Amino acid sequence: MRDIDVVVIGAGQAGLSSAYHLRGSGLSQVVLDANPGPGGAWQHRWPTLRMATVHGIFDLPGMHFEPPSPDERAADAVPAYFAAFEREFGLDVRRPVRVDAVREGGDGRLLVDTDHGMWRARALINATGTWTRPFWPRYPGQETFRGRQSHTADYRGPADFAGKRVVVVGGGTSAVQILLEIADVAAATAWVTRRPPVFREGPFDQEYGRAVIAKVEARVRAGLPPRSVVSVTDLPWTPAMAAARERGVLVRRPMFDRISPDGVVWADGSHWDADAILWATGWRAALDHLAPLHLRGPGGGVVMDGTRVVADPRIHLVGYGPSASTVGANRAGRAAVRELRELLAPAGSGGSGGPAPAGSGGSGGPAPAGSGGSGGPAPAGSGGKGGPAPAKSGGPGALAAAGSGGPGALAAAGSGGSGVAGGAEQELGVAARLG
Repeated sequence: MRDIDVVVIGAGQAGLSSAYHLRGSGLSQVVLDANPGPGGAWQHRWPTLRMATVHGIFDLPGMHFEPPSPDERAADAVPAYFAAFEREFGLDVRRPVRVDAVREGGDGRLLVDTDHGMWRARALINATGTWTRPFWPRYPGQETFRGRQSHTADYRGPADFAGKRVVVVGGGTSAVQILLEIADVAAATAWVTRRPPVFREGPFDQEYGRAVIAKVEARVRAGLPPRSVVSVTDLPWTPAMAAARERGVLVRRPMFDRISPDGVVWADGSHWDADAILWATGWRAALDHLAPLHLRGPGGGVVMDGTRVVADPRIHLVGYGPSASTVGANRAGRAAVRELRELLAPAGSGGSGGPAPAGSGGSGGPAPAGSGGSGGPAPAGSGGKGGPAPAKSGGPGALAAAGSGGPGALAAAGSGGSGVAGGAEQELGVAARLG
């Protein structure tokens, strides 16, 4: 067993930001990452995603991201930047290390159980993201569909959809990028979203990123369930988008009501024949490894004050809700470290004198092996752990659909209960987000 002040789980944008700010804190740290190499969720992005079609705010703290060739694969360019960042600041990142469970140590410390041994920590920053938990909505008749159903996590390029009639479900940037790729080879496409899309012609810069985060935080202050950063980030209006609209590709349809064996059906009875449905419906938070700590409150949610878990101030969650963006993740990492420095300061030094015991709350239980860290995408059709999740529900360790307040939702402190942070359409990787 190894002793450490702070364990950071996950080496995506939020995890690396946290590790960067821990360097000068006086606290010892280690970063545990389930991936085989640097890059967070970016190393799992589909091969045809190029830097020319990626927009976002990429800079990690203290190191500028120099944009590579527009033709370079995003799955190569961004991981290379992450790797350079780790080297530049000498971060102690251990990989691949899968975190199976985090438990109470009985002496005020946390036991972090991994497939490479046990760590005993005074505090924990969880930055496991959402990539390992793709969200699959459930609609009536879904099991009767005779065609192919897949998720963004499974998408490897448009070739699999050549000559087919394809329904793309989702209103985020990933959905639109994939739609435009598939439309070039498919027999026909239909784009379906829950909410009408909003397009933006201006730049996606730092100022815009801060404005987006402010929208999410304003909902929290108003006592409303906070939506994900991605859900309030507009879609970029580009020449490719304009051309796609002219061709009739970028024409949004409202959400269908049910699925038939041969396609999708709307409430008015209209039917669209389909050979494939691609669910670009986002992700849920990968938090199952924290279940033994019983962090959930009576409403089923993990109540948050900023990044801090209210039930246990030793634990901070970064990369969710308002911090689910590059700007937000950098700010969240800095804020989490600032609070932990005060919490873990020696008695008499102006800090709080040590960590508080873990709070009690909703039901827990051991986390399944492989639930920790930020590993690769789930198998096609798996729907993450336990299969497709019912629409507007939230299973244990998941972010519930916005407004559902279901079990497993992350709640914002002061939101009046177990509101949610993030939602069914939270995505990684493209709209001002770097996993």
